Amino acid sequence: MLFNSWEFLVFFPVVVLVYFLIPKKIKYLWLLVTSYYFYMCWNPRYILLIAFSTAATYASGLLLDGINARQRSGAQPEEQAIRRRKLVVAGCFLINLLILAFFKYWAFLLDNFNAVLGRLGFGVIKNRFSFVLPVGISFYTFQALSYTMDVYRGDIAAERNFFKYALFVSFFPQLVAGPIERSGNLLADIHDIPNKKLWDYDRITSGLTLMLYGMFLKLVIADRVSVFVDGVFNGFGACGSGVLWAAAGGFALQIYCDFASYSTIAIGAAKVMGFTLMENFNTPYFARSIKEFWRRWHISLSTWFRDYLYIPLGGSRCSRWRRHFNLMVVFLVSGLWHGAGWHFVAWGCLHGLYQVLGDVLAPARDRIVALLRVNRESRAHKLFQTLLTCAMVTVAWVLFRADTMTDAVGYLRRMFAFVPSAGEAGLFNFGMDGVEWVVLLCAMGTLFAFSLARYRRHETPDAFLAGRRLPVRWAVLYALLFTILIFGKYGPAYEQQAFIYFQF
Repeated sequence: MLFNSWEFLVFFPVVVLVYFLIPKKIKYLWLLVTSYYFYMCWNPRYILLIAFSTAATYASGLLLDGINARQRSGAQPEEQAIRRRKLVVAGCFLINLLILAFFKYWAFLLDNFNAVLGRLGFGVIKNRFSFVLPVGISFYTFQALSYTMDVYRGDIAAERNFFKYALFVSFFPQLVAGPIERSGNLLADIHDIPNKKLWDYDRITSGLTLMLYGMFLKLVIADRVSVFVDGVFNGFGACGSGVLWAAAGGFALQIYCDFASYSTIAIGAAKVMGFTLMENFNTPYFARSIKEFWRRWHISLSTWFRDYLYIPLGGSRCSRWRRHFNLMVVFLVSGLWHGAGWHFVAWGCLHGLYQVLGDVLAPARDRIVALLRVNRESRAHKLFQTLLTCAMVTVAWVLFRADTMTDAVGYLRRMFAFVPSAGEAGLFNFGMDGVEWVVLLCAMGTLFAFSLARYRRHETPDAFLAGRRLPVRWAVLYALLFTILIFGKYGPAYEQQAFIYFQF
């Protein structure tokens, strides 16, 4: 079930209405049932994977709690308790990551293994497993594993109520594409359900505003620009460098609006019911460095890797070369997390290399800035840093968007070769006419206005509109609504677009 589907427009109001009416003690059970139904709309069999991951991490939490209790009572020596805790965590991670690896990386690993066998003159191994990648498996697996680590570190106590914990893993607004929530936040919200104020006009209108804005990002911008982007990437060999740069920039816009729209709708839907999910995007294309970009892009995953991989590896409190090694490991894993393909690995490694080179070249950059007497706080210098960062990110997005590593290399070579465009490969020859481009540019202006308010005033779209006068607020909301209804990409003549991050 997609957020941008008619089914969800029926499903969500029914869920909220029943949630508001039923007794407080069973509200979490209703949300659990509806969350499982929401996921089963894709493939009912794969609900077993969520159930198994839930059971495994739930059991690991209880085991860790039991070990800690025996240690505190003196029934178990500290050294033995430490070994057992590590064994429980290692076992839990191994089980969950093996499941993730099998469903997500089996075909990729087998293809590469067969390629090696072929070069050595041996026969290939047939792939006897054929299945569709379970939607959102990377998201709920990481969320469940973070709970195990939080219990291991003593940040939270193990959850005793299995059904409340199951809801934490499967909460439908953020189940399949995040944000990847932390146990200390969402579990606390679930426990606080009986104390929540059901009817709060400001909270509900705020949540619905976020959902409306998220739909605008998806249906008006992301799905519209995807028509142009897909056309160019599917036939890049006939395109000139200018069109290739435009399509790369278009994909940077598409993936942001597509992914941010899902997170925004998820946050809004949860807010309507009284839950607070973490922010996942904070104007990433206003970043002035790659490091800052990753503090603003997919925040829930970036902080997950920081807390559960980068810091355990040693973080930045180590030698310079080790810090660079830690960064490269994190971004290599990040690339693999996003997809089973060498182009995803290259995308992650390129972002890691950006940061390593930025650190290595910092002294030389500082000397040049001092020599040229550049004012780092000037608007021109900040704009230059922002544009340079956007260009670097856009180049990396080509690796992410391409179907194979070969296509990515071919696209980038042609992109930097300054090849002129042929008449049949211009901007208006890939499914978007002049009217479509005008609609897109106007929608981008709206996006820029909201982004500027977020960047300068630190106001999310709902907070920004809440601070405006009532006529202005409703005028903007109605404008968004009618823009979606009139210019949104949907209907029988248009193939419904899944969110890009569903494949991860």
